[in-house]
Amino acid sequence: MARTGRTGEDGGMDILSSRILLRPVDLVATREFYRDVLGLAVAREFGPEGSGGVVFFLGSGQLEISGSRAPGTPSTLMLWLQVRDVRAELVRLAGSGLAPKREARTEPWGLVEAWIEDPDGTRIVLVQVPEDHPIRRDQRDL
Repeated sequence: MARTGRTGEDGGMDILSSRILLRPVDLVATREFYRDVLGLAVAREFGPEGSGGVVFFLGSGQLEISGSRAPGTPSTLMLWLQVRDVRAELVRLAGSGLAPKREARTEPWGLVEAWIEDPDGTRIVLVQVPEDHPIRRDQRDL
């Protein structure tokens, strides 16, 4: 079946919205990390106070942190977060006591990347797209 580029056309799935779901070992610490350390804005909270879930705005998507998984069960999720300035974000995060798992560097494909982890061990790739890179979407002045 040929795809025309429009979601839902020709019998394809019509995606109206989406989010990433994260089931941490320590729900409270993980919620606090994304809210207080990374500073993500809360879209909504649900469930019982203290043990409920939270949905964060994540650029044009959303991240839901709810439920849990057993200790010792590794997270296989990785988040790719585009920021304006990776090195400046690492300095800001260091002020919260967060050390990077890998310092910022320019990759062979031209993106500047650094790695951090949440309290659950989920890798977060902080990415900066240089002004002259072909995937650059935000053309606003820096």
